Amino acid sequence: MAKAVWNGIVIAESDKYETVEGNVYFPESSLKREFFRPSSTTSTCPWKGQARYYSLFGDGQENPDAAWYYPDPKPAARKIKNHVAFWRGVEVEK
Repeated sequence: MAKAVWNGIVIAESDKYETVEGNVYFPESSLKREFFRPSSTTSTCPWKGQARYYSLFGDGQENPDAAWYYPDPKPAARKIKNHVAFWRGVEVEK
């Protein structure tokens, strides 16, 4: 079981996940959507493709661009399609 926690709030939890480059990618279905808002931020990885971001909101606080995902990953990264990873103060436990 993997769990993503931010400010004491469980924002994702799943017994199925993918690990890529040391990052745990949670299935989109495991996200607690009430804490997520789409961001306009993007970035590009040479082998995974273009990443999009979510900002987190909860308990009166915001964590901009704290989650990312690849909506259309390149073939080498296809196993993380429909998965989301975290950083910027989000603790991930496995």
